[in-house]
Amino acid sequence: MKAIVQDRYGPPDVLELREIPKPAPGPGQLLVRVRAASINARDWHFLRGDPLLARAMAPQLGWKAPRTTIRGSDFAGVVKETGAGVTRFRPGDEVFGDLCPADGAFAEYACVPEADAEHKPAGISLEEAAALPMAGATALRGLRDTAQVQPGQHVLINGASGGVGTFAIQIAKSFGCTVTAVCRTGNADLVRSAGADHVVDYTRADFTATGPYDVVFDLVGNRSLAELRRPLTPAGVAVLSGGGNSGNGRNSVLGPMGLFIRAKVSSRRVRILEGVSPARELGALRQLVEAGKLRPVIDRRYTLSQVPDAIRYMEAEHARAKVVITVA
Repeated sequence: MKAIVQDRYGPPDVLELREIPKPAPGPGQLLVRVRAASINARDWHFLRGDPLLARAMAPQLGWKAPRTTIRGSDFAGVVKETGAGVTRFRPGDEVFGDLCPADGAFAEYACVPEADAEHKPAGISLEEAAALPMAGATALRGLRDTAQVQPGQHVLINGASGGVGTFAIQIAKSFGCTVTAVCRTGNADLVRSAGADHVVDYTRADFTATGPYDVVFDLVGNRSLAELRRPLTPAGVAVLSGGGNSGNGRNSVLGPMGLFIRAKVSSRRVRILEGVSPARELGALRQLVEAGKLRPVIDRRYTLSQVPDAIRYMEAEHARAKVVITVA
């Protein structure tokens, strides 16, 4: 089978399309013919081994080279075989899910633990389903669990035009919230089409001077804790979720974890979204889609051989919504 393989850390150029043996499902696993995958910020972080602290913490990463060599966590496809003990799926089922932490979605086939897969939501394509798991779960956990949003609250989303952001707008609206989206000028129509009630163009205005908001959901990591608290109501909370970018290509030591560490030391009205397990949220995401409350937004599509170009685009061009890989 064909797969995108990474033997060393570096820019997207280190990725290679290779022929490797097709895996066989073990007990409790599905062999899935991958039809689509999607790009997440996690992919380029792991591609570069960035931040350096992650190399000492993430089981997929080693200090000098990655321990797992096929990137990609979000997938959608068709079950081809099932291992012993599988009860929820059978060959021919269309499924979607997340391979984190093992990875391996940038390939024609993947072995998936049964618990990490869900039936594809009705009414959307496999490409759209592949866009759901990590970004959708991050938005859902951040708003529902970490922020504990309530109907009638005012929610601001910094980084609203990205993959997580477009899901967060829709999920906040499904909870009955009023949503203010922060994005650049060219993305204003996109976030409005996702359901945003108000838009702050960060090239023209400072969102920390607006408000007040019950929740500030920060997906960028480019503002200080004091700035994130500034537009909150007295009982409001700021939620931190990732962020960071590739910058000049040099590795950072802490990356977005630096802001998290400061938040732990000075946590007044700041909460950290940690330990997102997309597989646990697949059923909830499926229900939201089938209820008409959530729809993946796709920016661009690439083929499997174009994964390096897709990651390069995400790094350099601040991709809107989700970037999807179509696997022929």
